Amino acid sequence: MSSIRKRLVVAGGGAAGFFCAVNAARLSPQLEVVLLEKTGKLLSKVKVSGGGRCNVTHNAPDITYMTKRYPRGQHFVKKSFSRFFVPDTIAWFADRGVKLKAEADGRMFPVTDDSQTIIDCLLYEADRYRVRVEMNQEVTSLERTAAGGWILHLQGGRKLETDYVCIAAGGYAQAGKFSWLEQTGHTIVPPAPSLFTFNMPGNPITSLMGLATEAHVKIAGSKLQEKGPLLITHWGMSGPAILRLSAWGARELQALQYTFTAIVNWLPDYNENTLREAWPSLRLEYGKQKIHHKNPFGLPQRLWHFLLQQAGIHEENRWADVPAKDQNKLMKLLVSMDFPVKGKTTFKEEFVTCGGITLSEIDPATMESRLVPNLFFAGEVMDVDGITGGFNFQHAWTSGFVAATAIVGK
Repeated sequence: MSSIRKRLVVAGGGAAGFFCAVNAARLSPQLEVVLLEKTGKLLSKVKVSGGGRCNVTHNAPDITYMTKRYPRGQHFVKKSFSRFFVPDTIAWFADRGVKLKAEADGRMFPVTDDSQTIIDCLLYEADRYRVRVEMNQEVTSLERTAAGGWILHLQGGRKLETDYVCIAAGGYAQAGKFSWLEQTGHTIVPPAPSLFTFNMPGNPITSLMGLATEAHVKIAGSKLQEKGPLLITHWGMSGPAILRLSAWGARELQALQYTFTAIVNWLPDYNENTLREAWPSLRLEYGKQKIHHKNPFGLPQRLWHFLLQQAGIHEENRWADVPAKDQNKLMKLLVSMDFPVKGKTTFKEEFVTCGGITLSEIDPATMESRLVPNLFFAGEVMDVDGITGGFNFQHAWTSGFVAATAIVGK
């Protein structure tokens, strides 16, 4: 390597890799920056995130609030967020003409509602600061040089020598895929899927596919529970409440081989006791009306009809005429309905894995390996993952930026 110009190679053309590459190149014009992407696509998760709108970050009031949204890595991100946080992300994109907006649930998107806006911004920055982007270049192993740098061995036999390496290769579904990183002396926490939907084969609820409603969901026999929008799909259940449960329960649900019971409360403001207390006055108020037509809980009509059907209540029944047995059954279904789950489905292309490089082996202040110098990490390759809502992208921007500034500082 020439001693005049130092080189950084970033492995991974996703959000974290691009953010590291463009910021390092911008902050240190004399640094040669090469970004390698193993596929033929750049920023593919950015493209599909948020239904194609790109959920860039989350409008969090402070770092403590934010860290509580990471099932794994809370302590780690607390330290890294002190160096680059949500306001920094908003300002970074705003300085480049990309304004972000916050929605009621805290998710933040570009005002264009188009993920291509974010992609174009990052590609423009890479071009502007002369980052050399190479596609279809997969790293197969890393080798230390005598001078303290690295040789990257690529698929097909090519070698690339560099002073610094930042690994932003994303998560892997199989532990074996991490072997090239284990060879550097790092410990891998075995991966597990972390954002997935629940499969309920043959369950009649799937006849309501497309229906969304607020619900409280818990996993029988565990402490896992979440409240939020629930979406019924043709294979089972999805939506923010389910995806958050899948993140918090990633390890537990994997151990159960994705066979468990989800208990759904369709009326999150009630429990069985409070509903029983409210019932007599509802029965009195709506006594003469057909129960099929009068749904006092604001539930979607299709869901209300489905629950009445499951309770065996005839559509001609008036509120006052519902037999006590059927009434009890309906109350139970409203606040505590059991759904056997068998299997999972990856959530579109936005899936996240937990697992990766053990965090104790990485310095959160620099993203540099604590085991070997001049090796840095960014994004999902580390054992950090957030629930759905812009948290995984914020970790990508933060870790990419922190790594870039640490490399430039060297």
